[in-house]
Amino acid sequence: MNTAENELKAGASEQAPSSEDLKSKDLKKDTSQHGEVEVLEAKVKELDEKYLRLYSEFDNYRRRTSKEKIENMLAAGEDIFKLMLPLLDDFERAIKHNESMTEIAPVKEGFTLIYNKFMNSLHQKGLTVMEPIGTPFNADLHEAITNIPAPSEEMKGKIVEVVEKGYSLNGKVIRFAKVIVGQ
Repeated sequence: MNTAENELKAGASEQAPSSEDLKSKDLKKDTSQHGEVEVLEAKVKELDEKYLRLYSEFDNYRRRTSKEKIENMLAAGEDIFKLMLPLLDDFERAIKHNESMTEIAPVKEGFTLIYNKFMNSLHQKGLTVMEPIGTPFNADLHEAITNIPAPSEEMKGKIVEVVEKGYSLNGKVIRFAKVIVGQ
């Protein structure tokens, strides 16, 4: 029986780990889990830093574009005023000159010249005057003030008179033409 007992003891020692073996395995598990936790904490910290940088960059971008938008609007207004200053000078000269004028023809000619200069300046900036007389009424371009009997059969449904001119800026209507339509 000695051999049987020895075999049992030998088998039991192979199957049941000692308490030292268990502590060693638990320590290895704790060490590997602790390492994984440190790696995950480092990744979280890295992602937090990336998020904060990205948020800061976006906030800076938003402020910069907002500031640029305001500057562009102010610059656009400045261009229009620079365009009008020579016309203002022309009107001031005309008013001063008209104080001593006795004839009306040169006054009319002066105002016509100033008007043409003004319209050419606006045209260079993309402003176009609508010329709707004789064209069919279009609600996208015109505002009908009233309807009157058409002077001829072919003018029915067409614009007979313009009360207030319409304007478009670079193809976009900025003021609808106020018109009278023939019925």
